[in-house]
Amino acid sequence: MTDMLVKLYELPPLAPLVAEQEAAGIRIMRAMGANKQMVVDWVRANFGELWANECDVSFSHNPISCFLAVDDKQLIGFAVYDVSRKNFFGPTAVLEGYRGRSIGKVLLVACLQAMADAGYGYAIIGGAGPTGFYAKNVGAIPIKGSVPGIYKDLVGRELG
Repeated sequence: MTDMLVKLYELPPLAPLVAEQEAAGIRIMRAMGANKQMVVDWVRANFGELWANECDVSFSHNPISCFLAVDDKQLIGFAVYDVSRKNFFGPTAVLEGYRGRSIGKVLLVACLQAMADAGYGYAIIGGAGPTGFYAKNVGAIPIKGSVPGIYKDLVGRELG
């Protein structure tokens, strides 16, 4: 999977995306330290050990570099940044039954906006699976020659 590059100075506005989700009963929020173990365990159970490890790293940052999507106090999606490397977005995922409702887009834009607010001009989406999703929603473009990228040295496993 290729890495992709995003211009953080050309992001769609976050507030209307969050408001749309709130109107549908979905809350988008930055994770809190008190929820660390529950969030990491949920990611592990739903999306595997590798992503749980990366999510765990997000809780060591200040502010925490993890955003959550919550429906009636139930976790339904997550997105992290600055975990594999500085200036990298991902991983991110939404439970299958909630896909197609723009929740992933809001989590993506929330993380990318946080990166822009931290001073980054560009972000890298590492090992982007759904490249069309990222191109459509934030104008991401593939980075030539980025396969396998930073993941070539993953010890003991293949990513993906």
